[in-house]
Amino acid sequence: MKAGNTVLSGYGTTIFEVMSRLAEQHKAVNLGQGFPDGNGPAAVVEAAQRYLAEGWNQYPPMLGLPALRQAVATHARRFYGLDLDWQAEVMVTSGATEALAACLFGLLEPGDEVVLFQPLYDSYVPIIRRAGAIPRFVSLKAPGWSFSRADLETAFSDRTKLVILNNPLNPAGKVWTREELTLLAQAVEAHDAYAVCDEVYEHLVFDGRRHLPLMALPGMRERTLRIGSAGKTFSLTGWKVGYVSAAPALLQPVAKAHQFLTFTTPPNLQHAVAVGLGLGDHYFRELADRLQARRDRLSAGLAAAGLSVLPAEGTYFLTADVRGSGLDEDDAAFCARLTAEAGVAAIPVSAFFEQEAPRHLIRFCFCKAEETLDEAVRRLEGWFAARA
Repeated sequence: MKAGNTVLSGYGTTIFEVMSRLAEQHKAVNLGQGFPDGNGPAAVVEAAQRYLAEGWNQYPPMLGLPALRQAVATHARRFYGLDLDWQAEVMVTSGATEALAACLFGLLEPGDEVVLFQPLYDSYVPIIRRAGAIPRFVSLKAPGWSFSRADLETAFSDRTKLVILNNPLNPAGKVWTREELTLLAQAVEAHDAYAVCDEVYEHLVFDGRRHLPLMALPGMRERTLRIGSAGKTFSLTGWKVGYVSAAPALLQPVAKAHQFLTFTTPPNLQHAVAVGLGLGDHYFRELADRLQARRDRLSAGLAAAGLSVLPAEGTYFLTADVRGSGLDEDDAAFCARLTAEAGVAAIPVSAFFEQEAPRHLIRFCFCKAEETLDEAVRRLEGWFAARA
């Protein structure tokens, strides 16, 4: 029989699925895959239920319900001072991953180059390669996960079409500084490129930090596509509701790709997300405060168990260095052992690299119930103590 697509068929099962299956097999506490415990804000879930019973359940507009597009524009103005035309500059997608696919398929031509920072979210590179474009990598190194002007000069070229920026950064938990964003903006302008900004963790920043969109910097308004996610903002990852904001000239080709990918998104979920984006400031503060407290809880527990924990400024994730564990094995083998023997699943950070991958870092997810985190720590402490 003829083979399938050679680009996509070359990728195996994602590391998240592999580790989740292993966790299920060994009845492990799964701190691998990044989904929260709980069922999201009651007001948002109730709005979806009401609309499902009383609202319009046929095809909504391809660009999204006006109510949600207006809410996205209002949210951008409220939090970042961005002035968006909801009719021409906002589109709803079926999750942020679909938004990324629509941006990349809508903007890239075969032979274009895309600058990426690794560690990186695992969907970026397959989509880029399927579009016929060429990834160019800037490798960030722990614990600071930063870059230099020289790094950008090496990665950017006359063929660079766009750069993808994940801010805050999964899996490293990094929140980009104004200085770093300014340096990146200068490179984007100098090479007449675009920036696709994956900002799904925009409200999950800690220790008094504030998220700064690249779009808000001088010269970036017309060059940036900003992606948000209701899944992360409202702890409803199964809903798969995302949104893209961009200048009309950028959004139009992305909308053409979107219409042939998913076309639209369930209207009751769109309506509920619009309700959620209008929640008071207390909701967004409490979301960050709650996740920060769980970060601190797990960080302290991992340290007590004997792991060296790196700083995490945002997202759902903590990174730990396993070189002090006494085991002479790489991160993938360590995660498999941890799942089978300690009963706790994590993710090897090397899975987030395409090249030059470190082999001593693992990622834990802390967006879980306190009792789940405590049980994971109890198991880890017992396992490390038994090995001492």
